[in-house]
Amino acid sequence: MTEKKVAIVTGGTRGIGKAIAEKLIASGYNVAAIYHGDVKAAKAFEEETGGKSYKLDVCDFEACKKTVEKISKDMGPVSVLVNNAGITRDGMLHKTTLERWQSVIDTNLNSCFNMCHAVIPSMRENRHGRIVNISSINGQKGQLGQTNYSAAKAGMLGFTKALALESAARGITVNAICPGYINTDMTADMPHEILESIVKTIPTGRLGKPEEIASMVGYLVSDEAAFINGATMTVNGCQYMAA
Repeated sequence: MTEKKVAIVTGGTRGIGKAIAEKLIASGYNVAAIYHGDVKAAKAFEEETGGKSYKLDVCDFEACKKTVEKISKDMGPVSVLVNNAGITRDGMLHKTTLERWQSVIDTNLNSCFNMCHAVIPSMRENRHGRIVNISSINGQKGQLGQTNYSAAKAGMLGFTKALALESAARGITVNAICPGYINTDMTADMPHEILESIVKTIPTGRLGKPEEIASMVGYLVSDEAAFINGATMTVNGCQYMAA
């Protein structure tokens, strides 16, 4: 019997991350879902999916290393990493504090370094691995009131390309997905009139579904996608088309 491959999904117990974790579980992976503070959601995730959750601050370099070591000991070597953890701290730049800037950069961008640094040696040794970084439409086009978020998400795209070049000869692919506006708790918390105005800018005429992002992840980590490397995949309902 073939041993199941192991996948880590950061921010994996809610929203897009949960949909990704569920997709990978359905595809036969043992999934370790990383969460930060929502214990209730983590327990619900384990009960609903049979996956395992691990509490971790992805901004903490040493903690990421130790958690990946624990996951590897508990479940086996990590074959897939999905960097999905992210936060927003919106505000015009002239009103943004250093703390609000730094927290978004740390959580959305520096976490990619922390997690990739922890998994890449084993992937290189095994000559196989799949890394998918969940960026954003606003990392491609920018967004008013999101200099911190847009900078972090744009940084993920450069990070993805460089790491793909470093890793391709070792059988590792590193790709990014830029979701548009997706129907999650984050968008549900927006004022109705703002959400309505956003939907009007989406030619498809609706918000995306978390499962649609998960499907793209499922493809990128599959053997069929082995020649896709360093790519940025847009999933935004035609709202923004990057060259």
